[in-house]
Amino acid sequence: MEFTTLNNEIKMPMAGIGVFMMSPSEAEASVGSALKCGVRLIDTANGYMNESGTGRGIKKSGVPREEIFLVTKLWPTVYEKETSVDETLARLGTDYIDLLFLHQPTDNWRDGYKNIEKAVKEGKVKAIGLSNFPDELLKEAIDTMEIKPQVVQVEAHPYYPQTELNKILKKDDIKLMAWYPLGHGDKSLIEQPIFGELAKKYGKTNAQIILRWHIQSGNIIIPGSKNPDHIRDNFDIFDFSLTDEDMSEIAKVDKGVRYYTATPEIIASYAKMELQPDL
Repeated sequence: MEFTTLNNEIKMPMAGIGVFMMSPSEAEASVGSALKCGVRLIDTANGYMNESGTGRGIKKSGVPREEIFLVTKLWPTVYEKETSVDETLARLGTDYIDLLFLHQPTDNWRDGYKNIEKAVKEGKVKAIGLSNFPDELLKEAIDTMEIKPQVVQVEAHPYYPQTELNKILKKDDIKLMAWYPLGHGDKSLIEQPIFGELAKKYGKTNAQIILRWHIQSGNIIIPGSKNPDHIRDNFDIFDFSLTDEDMSEIAKVDKGVRYYTATPEIIASYAKMELQPDL
């Protein structure tokens, strides 16, 4: 494993597992498989409705809590709720969260951010993140909030490497955490000739080359999988390094194309979507 140091001096693993679109039982099994493989970064969210399963996976693994970097996200409908952090802790079965994100940039995000700042002061949260925030709101958070964010989570992959966003983040030493790190499994991306060439060169898969590119680009990655073999393969990327020439060739794949863009209507719906019971 390789690590990065956040702007509050906390050390964070650069690769972990995400449990998006998993049922609680699937999240429990995937987290258990990942921890067994040596993975120590786990990413979930209120909105995934599988925090309880994630917590059970952690507990059943037998891995000490202090060895795990646990990440989750507050959903917009609980941003202003005084008990939102405590309820999240209860579902996860833990007394602290290593990194807590605001999941979406709805109108009440400022109140949600202050809620997390309060939790940081109380020792319930170690670091603050913003997920899917546009540049202008990210800049506002950096300039106006008492505690600067440590991590920003966005879609990022070789087709959309977030070049401009990285310029903003670099100024305040804020780390980028990539979702859709493999381009949502798009074969046209994964099967780009450069990845096949480098896979042969290093004895790896195309996907492993892309994940290694993320690490060397400074991105934190959270590929999700329910398959124990795939989970293991996703983290078999720390025994080789791409050269500067390799990285330059991969940069040519950039198309400025993303797979998901939230419309104003979708963003407005987030503020109304109530969470279902997390069993």
